[in-house]
Amino acid sequence: MSFSGFGGSSADFDGKSVLITGGTGSFGKTLMRRLLADHNPRKVIVFARGELNHFLLQNTLTEEEQKKVRFFIGDVRDLERLVMAMRGVDIVVHAAAQKQVPLAEYNPFECIRTNVIGAENVVQASIRAGVKQVIALSTDKAVNPINLYGASKLASDKIFVAANSLASGTGTRFAVVRYGNVLGSRGSVIPFFRALLKKGATELPVTDERMTRFWITLEEAVNFTMSCFPIMRGGEIFVPKIPSMRIPDLIEALAPGMAIKHVGIRPGEKLHEIMITEHNARNTIDLGDRYVIEPEWHFWNRDDLLDEGHQGMPEGFEYSSDKNDDWLGVEALREILTKIPEEGE
Repeated sequence: MSFSGFGGSSADFDGKSVLITGGTGSFGKTLMRRLLADHNPRKVIVFARGELNHFLLQNTLTEEEQKKVRFFIGDVRDLERLVMAMRGVDIVVHAAAQKQVPLAEYNPFECIRTNVIGAENVVQASIRAGVKQVIALSTDKAVNPINLYGASKLASDKIFVAANSLASGTGTRFAVVRYGNVLGSRGSVIPFFRALLKKGATELPVTDERMTRFWITLEEAVNFTMSCFPIMRGGEIFVPKIPSMRIPDLIEALAPGMAIKHVGIRPGEKLHEIMITEHNARNTIDLGDRYVIEPEWHFWNRDDLLDEGHQGMPEGFEYSSDKNDDWLGVEALREILTKIPEEGE
């Protein structure tokens, strides 16, 4: 899945200064490498709070690459540090988040400070620094949330959509990309299962065999996010059309014949995920390889995309992982797994 039909050419990033919050995470590192390899940015600023992760990432770059990358230690909870980091920045990708569901349930204050207050800080800093475009990463768990992580990301989404009104007249525009679980990202189920298999596990834990999830690879997530910059006007939530998957199929692809141990649904976990609700359907446009949820604001001209030949969604439409018409089976998953490196590689 290339998500290249709507732009993402070198012209969109060449000569630009790009800041990535959470830049030492799986998404941030992949985006940084893509910008350096395929584009010619003026500089890439990696903004993250972990000193060790900065050091480790810096050591993976060539001398030439290091000339274009700035390693900025900072936390999205710190507004003034964000303002300082964003001086002269054209584009911000907000990837920083606390995203482990059970840990967020047990540590609610920390989750809110990063995912909600941090979102507000990114908005305020971007406006004050005169950033032109900001895209924030969301999650399917933000839709009809039943856990704190999802609720905090729903609040974040609302903050970034509303930020376009707050930024009126400044030239700063905000949008959101929302996608499902990222195959092979740090802390996801694939590294977890692989670690258990390396330890000689004879069975793998599954919360519920009926569980379905939207899945996207890290490269596809980066492609999708980059391709949204040329078409964003401010206030949209972009949702890619991606396949669903069943956890037992993933286990069969990883370890054929492996026994399954049922451990029960964890606190705050859903059987299925939704990325577009029936309520949002009336504001959703089909762009071919993605949907766009348009903001419910008076400034938004809802006819623009329809006039270009794109279709609105029918009443009752819902984009959910169990009702998806695109599925990853065992063989497709097995092929994808060959492209996801082991941790540490």
